[in-house]
Amino acid sequence: MDYAATSPMMRESLEAYVEVAQRYYGNSASLHDLGGQAFYFVQQSREVVAQALGVTSDGVIFTGSGTEGNLIAILSLALASKKGKHIISSQAEHTSVHAALNTLEKKGFTVTKLPLQKDGCVDLGQLQQAIREETALITIQHVNSEIGSIQPVEKIVKMAKKSNIFCHVDCVQSFGKLAIPKGADAITISAHKIGGPKGCGAIYLNPAIRVPTLTPGLTHERGLRGGTLDTPAIVAFAAAIENYQYELQHYETLRNYFENNLPETCQLVECKQQLPNICGVMMKKVEGQYVLLKLNEAGICISTGSACDIHSESGTKAILSMGFSWEAARQFFRISFGPSTTLEDIVKLNIELSNI
Repeated sequence: MDYAATSPMMRESLEAYVEVAQRYYGNSASLHDLGGQAFYFVQQSREVVAQALGVTSDGVIFTGSGTEGNLIAILSLALASKKGKHIISSQAEHTSVHAALNTLEKKGFTVTKLPLQKDGCVDLGQLQQAIREETALITIQHVNSEIGSIQPVEKIVKMAKKSNIFCHVDCVQSFGKLAIPKGADAITISAHKIGGPKGCGAIYLNPAIRVPTLTPGLTHERGLRGGTLDTPAIVAFAAAIENYQYELQHYETLRNYFENNLPETCQLVECKQQLPNICGVMMKKVEGQYVLLKLNEAGICISTGSACDIHSESGTKAILSMGFSWEAARQFFRISFGPSTTLEDIVKLNIELSNI
C-alpha cells in the first residue's frame, strides 16, 4: 500500500535489465564494439523516453533518480535565465525541489512559495500576481505525492510562456498515468514509480536553451552529470515505459470501496482533481506514525512522515500548505495502490484500520 514511494520491478523490465547486464556490459562512452552496442541501446531507450514525453530525444538526459533530475533541471534553468533571480514554486513540492531552491537562495535568488488551496491546487490568480519582471523560473509538481492532487500544469506552462519565463514540471508521480504537459522547458521523471529499476530517472531539458555546466569538466549527458551510464537500468526503464499500464477504473474502484468503508475516525483528503491511487488520510486523535506501526504489524506497508519535519520526503507539506493544523498533520498517513492491489487487500486494510 505504498506504491507512491516505489514499486516492484515488472517482469519485462527485470528481464531487460538482466539481459543487457550480461550481454551488453560495455561502457556506452567507449569506442570499441561493446561500447557501441551499449551506446545503441542507450540511444534507443532515449527515443522511447522522448516519445513518451512528446519531445525530441536530444533533450532527454538520463539521471540517477528523480531527485537528481529535479536538482539538475531547476539549477540549470535558473542559472541559464537572463531575466533575473526570482523563482515561483509551491510550499508542497518534493524535498529535492526545496533543496534546489535552498541552493539557489544561497546564490542570491529569492523564492515565492505558493500555498495549496483547500482543493489541493495552487491558485492561478495568486501565481499570476507573484510573477515579477525578474521572475526567471516557475517550478511546479504535476501530481502531489502525499494527497495525489493534480496541478493545472498546462495552464501554468502557458502563463510562463506568455511572460517569457522558464518552466519546470516535476512529473515523477504522474508519468505513465497522466498526459504530460506540452511546452515545458524541463520535465523530471523516474523509473521505479512505474515498475522500472531504482536509481534511474530522466529529464527533458529543452536543447534550445544554453544552460551552464553545473560542474565544469564533466562529459556525460551534455556535460550535465558525471559517471558511466547505467545501460541495463536505462534499457529496463524503457521496457517499463513500454509495458506499464495505468488502469484508471481499477484504482477508482479501489478508492471508492476504501472511502465507503473507512471507519468514522478517518478522514480522506479530497481534492478538485487527483490520482485515485494516492489516498491521504487522517485518523482523529491517533498519530500517523502509530497507524503505520499497527498496520505494519498486520503486514500492510503504508507511508507517513513526522510533522516535526516539514521538509521530510514523505512528510506533511501538502496538508500544512492546505491550511490544516499541526495536530491534523500529525494524524496524517498515506495509502497508495498499485497494479497488483486487489479489493481483498482493501477489505483487509479497512478492517485493520477499524481495529486501531
